[in-house]
Amino acid sequence: MDTVGGGVAPSQGCGEALKVAREQAGLSLQEVSQRLKMPLKVLHALEGGQWDQSGGAVFVRGQLRSYGRLLKVDVEPFLQQAEAVVSKPAELVSHSHTPRFQYFFESLKRRAVYVVLTLVIATPVWMALRPASGPAPDAATASLDIVPSVQYSPDTAEGTRPVGRPQATPYVASMAPIPRATTSWLTLTFKGDSWVEVNDPDGRKVEHALVRAGEERRYAKGEVGRVKLGDATAVEVQHAGSTVSLAPYQRANVARFTVSSEGSLAPVGD
Repeated sequence: MDTVGGGVAPSQGCGEALKVAREQAGLSLQEVSQRLKMPLKVLHALEGGQWDQSGGAVFVRGQLRSYGRLLKVDVEPFLQQAEAVVSKPAELVSHSHTPRFQYFFESLKRRAVYVVLTLVIATPVWMALRPASGPAPDAATASLDIVPSVQYSPDTAEGTRPVGRPQATPYVASMAPIPRATTSWLTLTFKGDSWVEVNDPDGRKVEHALVRAGEERRYAKGEVGRVKLGDATAVEVQHAGSTVSLAPYQRANVARFTVSSEGSLAPVGD
């Protein structure tokens, strides 16, 4: 295997040696490309000494060794120099420099955009929710207005207590029989269940019903014309404040009597 050396650049010296050996072997670049399965542009770069265009140092070493074995050229003396050429790190060049003031301005602008977007999104939501939540205080106020109307009515006249009178009025109305009780002329007290028929002096029905034990009926003078008790033993009759014996008016368990216009009791004739 031939040894390549000299005072030329390693890439150019190796590339020239490979090119001369290929031409002496009578091979074209296309034939070498087919045998080595290597692209033509890589072969051109290797022969032209443009190793930095052939890839990384590892690839360049492998390509040079493959090319050298094919042409029987010793390329080892060039490999160390090739690695230094190919592996030289590229210098990073800053193409742009942002001044500090410009950086601060851009940062402030981004924050302003964020605030504006937040307001744009939040404002419609707040406006949409406001009508829904608005009536709630009104409803609460209305309900509070109703409550004081009941609670404050006793306080409006604390000294005279007029509220007590309206309450007494329905009480007296609900106890309407009480005045008649004080002036009752005929009282029927039921110690047991009994059917009772009470008619006025004109024969109209005052009460026809089954009265339960413990109940009481009171009538004023001139209100009753005729009385029939289905169970005389279960009813106590008081006339003008005195207890009346039902024996004169009783037949079996049924008692019948009339009340005259003067107020006297008399049995019912057959």
